[in-house]
Amino acid sequence: MFAPNAPVRIMGILNLSPDSFSDGGRFVEPAVALAHAQAMAMEGADIIDVGGESTRPGARAVDQQEELDRVLPVIEAIAAELSVTISIDTSKPEVMRAAVAAGAGLINDVRALREDGALGAAAELGVPVCLMHMQGQPRRMQDAPHYQDVVSEVRAFLLERVAQCEEAGMARDQMLIDPGFGFGKTLDHNLQLLRGLGELAETGLPVLVGVSRKSMIGALTDRPVDQRVSGSIAAATVAVLNGASVLRVHDVAATADAVRVAEAIGEQEQS
Repeated sequence: MFAPNAPVRIMGILNLSPDSFSDGGRFVEPAVALAHAQAMAMEGADIIDVGGESTRPGARAVDQQEELDRVLPVIEAIAAELSVTISIDTSKPEVMRAAVAAGAGLINDVRALREDGALGAAAELGVPVCLMHMQGQPRRMQDAPHYQDVVSEVRAFLLERVAQCEEAGMARDQMLIDPGFGFGKTLDHNLQLLRGLGELAETGLPVLVGVSRKSMIGALTDRPVDQRVSGSIAAATVAVLNGASVLRVHDVAATADAVRVAEAIGEQEQS
């Protein structure tokens, strides 16, 4: 699915929680969520990332049953209607198991399988996994993030998690890595990571980048969440030119156009 030198994949975001930072509450009804997934697929999304718990700073924790109640009907509906890959955005092992049984083909975990039982569940399920870096925990991760060298430290953490996954029996070619923009990072840390994506891509692992509409875009453009499309597209373009393999985005059609341009520029540079 994520072979080296493959075209950049677009992951469309489908938040089913009422308190997500960008579109909280818009897609909590399964029929509305399915319609949005269909629209994103038509616009060029290769993956639909379904999440039932917000991980923005200060968001309320969601128990396992509530998360299952939110995501399972939507995953089942998408799997029945669309041929796209479905990703489950969760850190809970039982949600991973139920989601994969319902049709999910990718686990996207902001905690990089560090919750009790998560690593074993992912190894057992055998689907691709995205491992993300986060300093601290979602509710307080932005209190005072600190690094000596953010790119090197994030790279080392992710490679250590990849090694742990391999020890658990997971294949390296089933893993993606995500530097975790905005997860325990200041604006300067985020910019350093965006500039240094090549160091992550040099590991040979596909790099997922999620900067869409985030506070870093707001800080750079002084725009509210619903006016950050242009800034998000600019960051996504830079990410592709610096080696990103997957872009996790809200605005699929605009990103798909930007990816085509960025890939053409990259091909021209290599020729």
